[in-house]
Amino acid sequence: MSVDASPTRAWEGHDAGSSGYRRILVGLFAAGIAAFGQMYSTQGILPTVAQALEVDEASAALTVSTATLGLAASVLGWSWIADRIGRAPAMKIALSISLVLGLLTPLAPGFTTLLVLRGLEGLALGGVPALAVAYLAEEIHVRHVSVAAAIYISGTTVGGLLGRVVTGPFADLGGWRLGVTAGGVLSAIAAIIAITLIPRAQGWSRPAGKPATSVRQGVLANLRDPGMLVLYGQAALLMGGFVATYNYLGFRLEREPFGLPVAISSQMFFAYLGGTVSSSVAGRLAAEHGRRKVMLTCVIVMIAGVTMTLPDNLVMVLTGLLVLTTGFFGAHGVASGWVGARAKVGKAQASALYNLFYYGGSSLFGWLLGYAYVVGWWGIATAVLVLALTSLTWSWLAARD
Repeated sequence: MSVDASPTRAWEGHDAGSSGYRRILVGLFAAGIAAFGQMYSTQGILPTVAQALEVDEASAALTVSTATLGLAASVLGWSWIADRIGRAPAMKIALSISLVLGLLTPLAPGFTTLLVLRGLEGLALGGVPALAVAYLAEEIHVRHVSVAAAIYISGTTVGGLLGRVVTGPFADLGGWRLGVTAGGVLSAIAAIIAITLIPRAQGWSRPAGKPATSVRQGVLANLRDPGMLVLYGQAALLMGGFVATYNYLGFRLEREPFGLPVAISSQMFFAYLGGTVSSSVAGRLAAEHGRRKVMLTCVIVMIAGVTMTLPDNLVMVLTGLLVLTTGFFGAHGVASGWVGARAKVGKAQASALYNLFYYGGSSLFGWLLGYAYVVGWWGIATAVLVLALTSLTWSWLAARD
């Protein structure tokens, strides 16, 4: 039964089994699908986008990078908005704006307009990852927050997967516009479900007076922590290499010697399911054996996966992609949890900064590494290996706590 808020009893959060608890879980699961399905809707069909709009591989990848850059730029802003109007209203506003933009995107008359719309989508979508976990912590009873957060994260994984694999078959039938339309409709349905179900917040109230730690103080405190900077750097490097791999592997699979149609090549994103498993497993292993040791292991696994993609053998390439994905999400799961545990002040800003570097790295390297593709796949693989090895070196410098 849900715990009722009253003047004589502090709000403790919705308990498991209550109507409010179920609405929050389903609503945030749908929000994860809406946000991340829309965010990556063009990634699975980048070769089709490049051919239709007559741009090169790196330019086509900008349709992903502008969206993730918009998200990175907006997370702190959405946190500021939520502190003034509440987390639930802010998330619903973000989803509503992104719903409209997602349906407008396929109508873009040209490449420049497409990039502008994708950037605006990212700005709007930043309101979901910036606020969802904080909303859960305020609205779900403390006994069930971890379970609820895991369900939300699974929604983001499912959303990212669906957004990539749904667009491929439709793009194969009617071009990139039909593919993006299919992704936009899927995300719109999920957004409407989320907006309808997410209940009014009972655990939030407008802060009275000046907060003990301002946003600026929280940001500066975390940027002055060398160990935190290592974790932020890892987020940028590993996410950048990971996204670049997926951005440009589709181009390779659709060319000789593989020659796969987009409807088939886009299904490579099912490798994400390996990350769904590894992120939770790595968290448990980190608690038993230490974060630093597990982080190093996950980066080494990622490096092994990149190396396996080098031969022109489809089984080896797809197996390497699965290994790479497993290692990346394991490292990401450990690093994101480490940030929260390490932050002494400004925990919200610590998390927001992690998201900023994470998606900032995705935007920068996801685009920039495309220029390495001019020399073939080994150019992409080498660049990703350099990023991963740099991250591995930084891991040795990380604090052991």
